[in-house]
Amino acid sequence: MPEHLKAAVVYYSSTGNVHALARAVAQGAELAGAEVRLRRVAELAPPEAVASNPDWLAHAEAARDVPLAELTDLTWADALLFGTPSRYGNMAAQLKQFLDTTGGLWDAGELADKALAGFTSAGSPHGGQESTLTSMYQVFMHWGAILVPPGYTDPVVEGAGGNPYGVSADDGGGAGPGEPALAAARHLGRRVAEKAALLRRTPAGTPGGTSVGTPVDARAAGSLGGLS
Repeated sequence: MPEHLKAAVVYYSSTGNVHALARAVAQGAELAGAEVRLRRVAELAPPEAVASNPDWLAHAEAARDVPLAELTDLTWADALLFGTPSRYGNMAAQLKQFLDTTGGLWDAGELADKALAGFTSAGSPHGGQESTLTSMYQVFMHWGAILVPPGYTDPVVEGAGGNPYGVSADDGGGAGPGEPALAAARHLGRRVAEKAALLRRTPAGTPGGTSVGTPVDARAAGSLGGLS
């Protein structure tokens, strides 16, 4: 594992379910040898809305010491993992607002080739988790990042419901994510960190690869049958 491998876990959570997944994701990245920053995005809802829901208020107070995410966390990290509750099959506005501030980094190419994946939670097993994950992935594809979904790379994925897009959970009837979902989250964190490590060990232009932007001699290409 390369020295100083770095992973940032950036999430929004209202009542604590995604927070629990984020902690498990961070544990998995740490198991892969990464230095991890756990960061929450800022709350956008008015205080009276938060106070109207006892679970929301309790989690807001419990998570107060988790540092707020900053754009520098994204440039610092080799691996990025983003979490959000499902909102009508889409990411929460709080995370979307944070991602919408990354335009300058995107324009500068600062987010290209980052290894990343997502995780989510909804109120029911079919509450829009897969479309929520893909709503995040649309942003990451614009960045030119490298998606590292779990696929079916470990039995824990099936144990958590078999979502190949990312980790998903439901609120467990108010109990929060169960151990199967947390195990899948740890697997995802470790997997993304490991793939980020591989990317760091294999820069463009090493033997067996092709340097990005290196011109190809047309005569040499012709000897290989030409380029399409």
